Amino acid sequence: MKKAAFKKKTLSLVLAASALCGAASLQAHHPVQAKFDKSQVRTLSGVVTLLDWSNPHAHVFVNVTQNGVTENWAVELESPVELKASGWNSKTVQPGDRVEVTGLLARNGTRQIWADSIVLSGTGREVFTLNDNPPVKPLVPRPTPRWPDGKIALGATPGSGDGYWGYPDETALVEDGVNVSFDRYGQLANINDAARVAPMQDWALALYRHRQQRDLQDDPMYLNCKPPGGPRQYQSNLGIKLVEDKAGQRVFVMLGSGNHNYRIIYLDGRDQAGQVGGDDDNPLYYGRSVGHWEGDTLVVNTTGFNEDFWFSNGGLPHTSLLTLHERFSRPNLDTLHYEVTVEDPGAYTRNWSASWNLQWVGGEELPVHFCQDNRP
Repeated sequence: MKKAAFKKKTLSLVLAASALCGAASLQAHHPVQAKFDKSQVRTLSGVVTLLDWSNPHAHVFVNVTQNGVTENWAVELESPVELKASGWNSKTVQPGDRVEVTGLLARNGTRQIWADSIVLSGTGREVFTLNDNPPVKPLVPRPTPRWPDGKIALGATPGSGDGYWGYPDETALVEDGVNVSFDRYGQLANINDAARVAPMQDWALALYRHRQQRDLQDDPMYLNCKPPGGPRQYQSNLGIKLVEDKAGQRVFVMLGSGNHNYRIIYLDGRDQAGQVGGDDDNPLYYGRSVGHWEGDTLVVNTTGFNEDFWFSNGGLPHTSLLTLHERFSRPNLDTLHYEVTVEDPGAYTRNWSASWNLQWVGGEELPVHFCQDNRP
């Protein structure tokens, strides 16, 4: 089994903060190591001046005085969506609070630090920690919900209350049966394991190693808010929602990540059409999906991808020849099983497969996360 090892307002405010931090860029929800240097750990003490509770990441701005000189630092946190789910809010710290921050310094030398911990100096209380625990599953699996026609329900059914799928048990794409370690963003613990992740062609392996060695700094989702197409959408910590439109013979895949995008799987028997160059029917980043039921399993075939995004955390390459063969099943109420076979003769030496589970988060709406949250 693969391992996921990780530790855990306005326009004027953002412009002011950017100026204080040396015109720091505002990026998408991104791999921490792409922006911050894990070899540069520092502890700062100071007074809070502002809390910016906005996507992609919340920030606490702190005045730090050293050697008689006061400078304002941007302390970066996880997204407000994740922080709120862990019990924190925009009032957790207030201007005037004194804090001690320990974390990673920005790679570009600006006054930015990723907070591994923030402690309120007056009380010693650590704040903005994340609770990554999924909902507790019942001791006895609950039966799979079904529609009146007997088909399994991939999401909520009328009268059952809302919910979404989250907490994937794998957060990096790797061939089934391969045992390598990643962090939550898909970065390998050992770069020498790169060739084992998937059966890549030589050029694809070289590119994958390059992306890994640059600490995922070239991730288009980080740089330009590109959507998480392909299997990546099912490995986001912000979850997905499957909405079945019975009358329209289609399934909407709603994303908590990206910019609250959605994808459509057509079940009406239509041909798989659409050009990589783009048309009204082809969303490009999510391809063109047609599906059908095989018993209790939804089988989906997707083609028509462009090459402007990473289709996995960690940057596995793909080409416009990519075809995904996906299978969705729900063995019990609380589990969605996802399987994908990757067919891309432009990047891989053979077809290969990966699979993982997501957990039902009942009674809650899908989190809403916008890449820039109306920031410039």
